[in-house]
Amino acid sequence: MVNLTPNSSFSLTLRLQIPNRVGMLASVTGAIASTGGNLGQIDLIEQTREVSIRDITVDAASTEHAETIVESIKVLPDIKLINVYDRTFNLHRGGKISINSRIAIKSLADLAMAYTPGVGRICTAIAQDPEQAYHLTIKQNTVAIVTDGSAVLGLGNLGPEAALPVMEGKAMLFKEFAGIDAFPICLASQDTKTIVETVKQIAPVFGGVNLEDIAAPRCFEIERLLREQLNIPVFHDDQHGTAIVTLAALINALKLVNKPIAKVKIIINGAGAAGVAIARLLKKAGAETIWMCDSKGILSKQRPDMSPEKLEFAIDKMGSLAAAMMGSDVFIGVSAPGVVTPEMVRSMASEPIVFAMANPIPEIQPELVTDYVAVMATGRSDYPNQINNVLAFPGVFRGALDCRASTITTTMYLEAAYAIASLVKPSDLNRQHIVPSVFDERVASAVSGAVQRAAREEGIAAN
Repeated sequence: MVNLTPNSSFSLTLRLQIPNRVGMLASVTGAIASTGGNLGQIDLIEQTREVSIRDITVDAASTEHAETIVESIKVLPDIKLINVYDRTFNLHRGGKISINSRIAIKSLADLAMAYTPGVGRICTAIAQDPEQAYHLTIKQNTVAIVTDGSAVLGLGNLGPEAALPVMEGKAMLFKEFAGIDAFPICLASQDTKTIVETVKQIAPVFGGVNLEDIAAPRCFEIERLLREQLNIPVFHDDQHGTAIVTLAALINALKLVNKPIAKVKIIINGAGAAGVAIARLLKKAGAETIWMCDSKGILSKQRPDMSPEKLEFAIDKMGSLAAAMMGSDVFIGVSAPGVVTPEMVRSMASEPIVFAMANPIPEIQPELVTDYVAVMATGRSDYPNQINNVLAFPGVFRGALDCRASTITTTMYLEAAYAIASLVKPSDLNRQHIVPSVFDERVASAVSGAVQRAAREEGIAAN
């Protein structure tokens, strides 16, 4: 496997004392380059006639790679390493979100209206008409981000405290991309019944619930029960956000190879929450041949270890992932690093499409199959065609909140995917550009509009 590209998630700032002599700074940058570090900003902090103190930013590919870079600096003669700052840890220090007042309290009159006694009139109005909570409180624009910490990123069952940084980040994305106030709810239980009951008890505060990083198969039941028992939208982003963006990317990738979705053979590796949701949405979009695999190979009706979700996509064949990929048109990976080889990709049909979305290390490194694939996508931001859920969930919730949808449906997912795909103009569509940028300001509003139209057509919108 080739080395990963250095990226900002492993970014360091090195504070160095460097003699003011010709070539000394060059020796530092040369050491960084020789160890494969990606040199960033260089700031002069302090300078005398004898020495200068500089902060040098360097991107690494991993923790181990960062340590190698630091060691290469330590051995340089006359260079003093004063300190090493991990920029990612510094960014998270103290948390990433806060709660701010929307109005200023500058007088007793302000206080009397915002709090007691004036707030009592608002409470009475809501008690008489609970719908007023949507107009007189934060409920109309607030989402609970709920996790039990059982499937944090690709790291596994880390528990609620360790899940909190991810949920904080999710809250930031809701705010930055859709103007939604979201708050992390990390539960100290991994019992389905307890989670469902807890979310039901806190639901009066929120206009929607985003389930996050809950392991399969419990995530399926938790989402189903909450949708049955709540009258606000519930959305499991690991399932449906991933599925929406995957479908959007596939729609455009298939345009490039001129293959209709109904005619292609699609292999999905990974039969957890994301894999099952992707398969269901692709089927809704017209895909007819979907083979799913897990760590034991093809999901087969002959296997005794099939969950209900896996049985939904089980076929009569048995075999390995390699066998499944032979002659296939599309590979979608939501599984594990390095499980696909170049030989497996070469065995696919002509002009194959490969979405290797395992993070941080994909099922196959793009560099290994550049000459064999028509379109390549990953889950990483340092390669083209990143399949990133942030293209979907902010707009999905913006639309659901704005039209007061009581739930979120498969039709809404489908329309969201079509909206995302449509933002890449035919003249801009190429093998390096099948989805819009996450910073494209059109995305959230396009998805929101599509979701609202679908909700109104299905009769589940209150506004």
